[in-house]
Amino acid sequence: MRDDNRRRSPVEAEADGLIEGRNAVIEALRAGTPIDKIYIARGETDATLGHIASTARGKGVVVTEADRRKLDGMSRTKSHQGVIAVSAVREYASVEDILAAAREKGEPPLIVVCDELSDPHNLGAVIRTAECAGAHGVIIPKRRSAGLTAIVAKTSAGAVSYLPVARVANLTSLLKELKEQGLWVFGTAADGGTSLYQADLKGPTVLVIGSEGDGMGRLVREQCDFLVSIPMKGKLNSLNASAAAAVVLYEAVRQRR
Repeated sequence: MRDDNRRRSPVEAEADGLIEGRNAVIEALRAGTPIDKIYIARGETDATLGHIASTARGKGVVVTEADRRKLDGMSRTKSHQGVIAVSAVREYASVEDILAAAREKGEPPLIVVCDELSDPHNLGAVIRTAECAGAHGVIIPKRRSAGLTAIVAKTSAGAVSYLPVARVANLTSLLKELKEQGLWVFGTAADGGTSLYQADLKGPTVLVIGSEGDGMGRLVREQCDFLVSIPMKGKLNSLNASAAAAVVLYEAVRQRR
């Protein structure tokens, strides 16, 4: 039986999508490796770590301070030197890439927006379902969200290789822009005033899936044209985020046939 506390090799860390140590992270930034997020030890004033942080932010990479205990728990090599980067399995698309994909197919856009979906398994499952349902792309926020990590890629069963995923700084501003371009925004909510089966999802559509615990944030919710509820017949009143996304996406598929 393997000892999980043993020192793991750099090869194992790379398989997890982790880039550990100052030189390794600097080289990854220099080489243009797609990076989802960089964690830097909180309270460190080291010039090298400061250089890594500023370089990463200049490239649009999310940089987060973390306690050393968190870094120690994440580390596979046990020699992170106060910095761990989590690589992305592919580069993020732009929102325009997603809209262009719909235009190329001659179809009204069908876009999934995930509002702070932090569980990578849920995000991977949503991406997998969106690809299977023929959605044109998924959009996530830069912060407080899972990204295109190795776990997400594995859970998506390879769908991240085919479906564009964009990442934006502000979902509220994004939804405003999409509405100005003629898309209708449908937010999923247990207290939604529109039943899913009354919602018209045949036109240019954005489906917003809320976070696992709190659902959609207030500002995102206010940008929705309709709040859609999924009929519940059992004793529970909600579905897992990825299951809710599947139900709503395939209602859109049914309507668009």
